[in-house]
Amino acid sequence: MTSVTDSAELKNLFGAGAHFAQVKSRRHPSMKPFVMGTKGRSEIIDLVQTAEQLDAAKAVMSTLAKEGKTVLFVGGKVEIADLVKKAAQEIAAPYVATRWLGGTISNWVEIKKRIDRLAELSEKSAAGIRAKQHTKLELVYLDREKKRLEQRLDGITTLAKRPDALLVIDSKHEKYAVKEAKDAGIPVIALMSSDCDVRDAQYPIVANDASRDTVKLILAELTSAFKKGQTS
Repeated sequence: MTSVTDSAELKNLFGAGAHFAQVKSRRHPSMKPFVMGTKGRSEIIDLVQTAEQLDAAKAVMSTLAKEGKTVLFVGGKVEIADLVKKAAQEIAAPYVATRWLGGTISNWVEIKKRIDRLAELSEKSAAGIRAKQHTKLELVYLDREKKRLEQRLDGITTLAKRPDALLVIDSKHEKYAVKEAKDAGIPVIALMSSDCDVRDAQYPIVANDASRDTVKLILAELTSAFKKGQTS
């Protein structure tokens, strides 16, 4: 039996630079057990533990898929937002790849009203109904409302209810999303570097959350696990 230290997964993580953490001064106390040394100014993450965490998160993603659950992808940092959006779209999952809209979980009833309102505006626009019912000035205001809602709700328009789980890239950056999920009892799977609080996620994956290569690799592994769960 091949050990995790010899696995292709571990080698892939190393190749993606997943082992590079923050400088020691930025390390959250909860991350001490996951740091194995330093290189230059950066601390080095123990990738054996990372690989084990990734395997656990993949199992969770697979189970969520089997049960028909909804996973909301969250990652609005400019440098990785496109990766988050693309990964979510691959499995037809909702996503937030911009700034977190406060209340998405904690005030879901109100958010759902906005989603329904956008659907109504889009439907009427497609059917050409609005032009018959409103003046030109009213149409201008309705178009502005529609664009505003599209910008704010981009990625979550398919949400019919509160998500069953969150997949977060950088739990420190997405602290408001994480807090809403925790308060609602919604489990969080999170890629997090050494400056994050490991307790913010039920399923943490401690790795370099500032590296596009690492984020791309982790997302690919998790979405692949979700797809397998859907077909099993």
